[in-house]
Amino acid sequence: MQILWLVKTTLPQAAAACGLAGASDVSGSWLTGQLAALQAHPALHLTVLCVGKAEAAGRADGVDYRIVTGTAAFAPLLQQLRPDLVHIWGTEYDAAAAMAEAAKAAGLPVLFSIQGVMRDCAAHLCDGVPAAYRRSGALWHTLDRIVPGELLDTMQASFDALAAKEAALLAQARYVTGRTAFDRSACAALAPAARYFACNETLRPLFYTGTPWHAREFGAAPVLFLPQGNYPLKNLHTALRALPAVLAAYGDAQLVIAGWPPLDKGPLLRPVIDRMFPYKRYCKQLAAELGIAGHIRYTGPLDAAAMRQAYLEADVFLLPSCCENSPNSLGEAMLLGLPCVAAAVGGIPSMLENGREGLLYGDALDDKALADAVLRILQSADGGMALGRAARARALQTHDAARNAGELEQIYKTILQEEQP
Repeated sequence: MQILWLVKTTLPQAAAACGLAGASDVSGSWLTGQLAALQAHPALHLTVLCVGKAEAAGRADGVDYRIVTGTAAFAPLLQQLRPDLVHIWGTEYDAAAAMAEAAKAAGLPVLFSIQGVMRDCAAHLCDGVPAAYRRSGALWHTLDRIVPGELLDTMQASFDALAAKEAALLAQARYVTGRTAFDRSACAALAPAARYFACNETLRPLFYTGTPWHAREFGAAPVLFLPQGNYPLKNLHTALRALPAVLAAYGDAQLVIAGWPPLDKGPLLRPVIDRMFPYKRYCKQLAAELGIAGHIRYTGPLDAAAMRQAYLEADVFLLPSCCENSPNSLGEAMLLGLPCVAAAVGGIPSMLENGREGLLYGDALDDKALADAVLRILQSADGGMALGRAARARALQTHDAARNAGELEQIYKTILQEEQP
């Protein structure tokens, strides 16, 4: 089978094969694991087409890689490569629509992989953020066009536009693959004529190996780890509101956040930067009002090895997001056996069983419920070890590389059999 993948970012394998500098996996793309697992299937001949910043081509480990900067090459590439099937990863970006159109013109079947569900992400993007931070005036929009910031009304408009693109694309889809009950339901609504195939994720290889997490003696200084906090959908603001209750029991507790801290260029530029990055300003002000600023630490961007170490050094993993499909970070934490607390939103209940494999709480904005769940783990006799072991056992099945690769190959075969005249 000749399969063409379209991916909206440059995968580390593609960067390395094409000789591009800076090949890394800081992005955390789970496609790196899925691609590596598929290389053990000799019946599959993969060409991976990435949308990047420079045109390049290369080959490594039996896979052909092409990196393109635009969509004009799609139709000629399909004529040149003549794949049996086109697999488009993600449904909300312009290149996906362009490739779908080119494949349709060439008479090729297309399989779409749902990654997030932009309809729901857009609906919940700014949940819990006061209206004053969600609106910016004309002056700030003018400045944003010159030096881009992160204005929330601009971000909301972008998410709404992506949701509309996703809906238009899925409305024409014939084959869709996803992972959770949440995206199966979304597919039924957005792609009612499509056949849905379930296929789980294969995560980054490093998280399957080495020593798993073990509970430690943390005394008054437990570490709560949040994998992302730079935009409001990830709900850092509720984690901040939950922290005082944890500090009341553990006075030296730390909230560690993967990613960059709020930008600060000194007192002269601070007011301008604060207005251009309103969500970071809101979280900074909220931390100051709650008296918890000294208990928050940002790590900066983390590659796979550093991210793995951050999980191992934590005592509880937090995922209070207002919407998620099947978050990679939760899967990675579960693979390592780190006890997890997450909001019961989107596809998360499909990944983790409440009370046995971790703790879920109902309303993502309920800081008391989040704090109570964290304290239940910290105060448990085993420090969450039983939850972590059960989560790890579940994740090793959900994210089994060989099984997921085999299921994806079977999906390809099924589609091609259906397409035979």
